[in-house]
Amino acid sequence: MINLDYLLIFFIAKYLRSSLKTQETNPIWDLRLKWIMYASPVLLLSGFLMNKIFPGQEIISALLLVGFTYLLYSREIFRPARQIVIAIAPYVIVNLFNLVIKYFMPDRYKTWDSTLDNISTFAILWGVGVWIVTNRQRKALAKATAQVIAKEKDNQIITQMKADLEVQVKERTAEITKQKEELEEALHELKSMQSQLIQSEKMASLGELTAGIAHEIQNPLNFVNNFSEVNAELIEELKNEKRKPKDERDDELENILLHDLAANEEKINHHGKRADAIVKGMLMHSRKNSGLKEPTDLNAICDEYLRLSYHGLRAKDKNFNADLKTDFDDALGKIDIVPQDFGRVLLNIFNNAFYAVNEKFKAQKNIANTTYKPLVTVQTKKLDDKTEISIRDNGNGIPANIIDKVFQPFFTTKPTGSGTGLGLSLSYDIVKAHGGEIRVESKEGEGTEFLIQLPGV
Repeated sequence: MINLDYLLIFFIAKYLRSSLKTQETNPIWDLRLKWIMYASPVLLLSGFLMNKIFPGQEIISALLLVGFTYLLYSREIFRPARQIVIAIAPYVIVNLFNLVIKYFMPDRYKTWDSTLDNISTFAILWGVGVWIVTNRQRKALAKATAQVIAKEKDNQIITQMKADLEVQVKERTAEITKQKEELEEALHELKSMQSQLIQSEKMASLGELTAGIAHEIQNPLNFVNNFSEVNAELIEELKNEKRKPKDERDDELENILLHDLAANEEKINHHGKRADAIVKGMLMHSRKNSGLKEPTDLNAICDEYLRLSYHGLRAKDKNFNADLKTDFDDALGKIDIVPQDFGRVLLNIFNNAFYAVNEKFKAQKNIANTTYKPLVTVQTKKLDDKTEISIRDNGNGIPANIIDKVFQPFFTTKPTGSGTGLGLSLSYDIVKAHGGEIRVESKEGEGTEFLIQLPGV
């Protein structure tokens, strides 16, 4: 059976050399502990061999362990590691007591054998437990000491850095003051540029509207001109009929000519009013905004700006065509909005919708057997205490990674020079100013839908 006493002496000596750093702090005791370490396995082996010739070698090892324990307790050098004594003391005492009973009271030893084994086991567990706790405390102490040393070094570094920083702060203060003045000047210029860009966006919107109006107003003017020419012919024909002798006149023909004249006059009047309404709409859009809300037919204004936006794009690109689909709720009624402002909102969204379907059309027109047809749909709906406008297109859609940015100022997916990135930002602000909400839903490759909800019906 292996003698634990020599092994214990070996590991304690090794631990003391390591924890107390005796090689650096006390070379004499370091040499002694080294000899104890080397002697322990030799004594263990020799004791194992000699025990067959001279029984009782375990008493010698126990006495050596007692002496070693006393040495640890009595010497000042081992004071920092005195907890080792506390760890091994129960084992030393129990081991010595066990040997006394074994050799001097053999009869009782046989009776107490089991109890003594349990006590020895407890002593060993005690020693292991104290050893673990001691080792943890030693590591914690070493860590705390290292932290204190590091903190002292940090304090020295901080002190030096503080002195350096004070010099740098003085230098930077002068530089920051200069930069502040430059930034204030740049900010002033940026605000001026922002105002110019917003005005540019409004003028661009007006330009697109004007292009649509020019096309839209041409239709009623053509009707007026055509019906005026027809009426001139009818009047001339009626005059010729009147010049005939009374008995040769055709009363029925005269009545037909008069009826056609009246009908044409109604059409001229209708298309004249239509042209007048378009011009008034243009003036309303371009004039300075009063900011006053007024009851407005939302269906009419949606229809108006849808066609104006479409014809505006047609004026730029004669090859572009798209289907326009409307689904207006007749029960909508008039709602209080600022017509000029809300017209800009609709125009911006319609322009984006037609731009999207046109880009997709251009990309697919060279694809064989393509069935794509540009489509923009407008729908109004009455929802309890709100009014909803839906504007959908079947264009390329908006990628998911940028859809949250579409209402940010100066953000645009159009090529450089094709847009300022302010249209949807201004539209968002206008809708919010009306107490409403605007949001966008899109699926890349399939299309985009803008939903506007306004309070009141």
